[in-house]
Amino acid sequence: MAFSLAERQYLGIHGLLPPAFMSQEQQAYRTMKRIRDETDDLQKHVVFFFAKSNVYIILDELQHRTEKLFYRVLCENVKELLPIVYTPTVGQACQKFGYIYRHPKGVYITINDNSISKIYKILCNWPEPNVKAIVVTDGERILGLGDLGAYGMGIPVGKLALYVALGGVQPQWCLPVLIDVGTNNKKLLDDPFYTGLRRNRVRGPQYDELIDNFMKAVTKK
Repeated sequence: MAFSLAERQYLGIHGLLPPAFMSQEQQAYRTMKRIRDETDDLQKHVVFFFAKSNVYIILDELQHRTEKLFYRVLCENVKELLPIVYTPTVGQACQKFGYIYRHPKGVYITINDNSISKIYKILCNWPEPNVKAIVVTDGERILGLGDLGAYGMGIPVGKLALYVALGGVQPQWCLPVLIDVGTNNKKLLDDPFYTGLRRNRVRGPQYDELIDNFMKAVTKK
């Protein structure tokens, strides 16, 4: 709603938005009011991120919809939102990742992509060409919660958000990566919402080769 009348007419969205104009400052206030009214931190995380449950969800939607506003809200309210964007709420979000999943937020590389050329092509699918910060996980040990497999993607996403808010890293430089080699968590393998490979975790030489190929592909990129 921050678009001026002229911008709305130019972009062909005049009449598709409510007629009121709302500055980014007003939108940031509105977001924090909504977050503070929530009693469930996962929703706060989704509001802010992808879904503490409700607040996390609020933040997830905001990041997808208006990234500039997302980081303004986060940077101006770091102390209040840190427990929602990262620990402890991100652990809850990872456990429910398939249920609250809304939008893709990183790159997934699986054991089926185990070659430098395949991994390189996947990395080239990422829309931002100037990546400078990569956070990668294989989802096996997530915040003391054990093997969460592909549900571990919440960790790279949350950690990179903190790099932006606290370290001055530009959002377009960031790339979350989940290396999916399966999971030994039977509960996830039986979960109809599970977003990863439904197989037991690969270990040994094949796993080591995948990690080596990933590092070579990243260096090449």
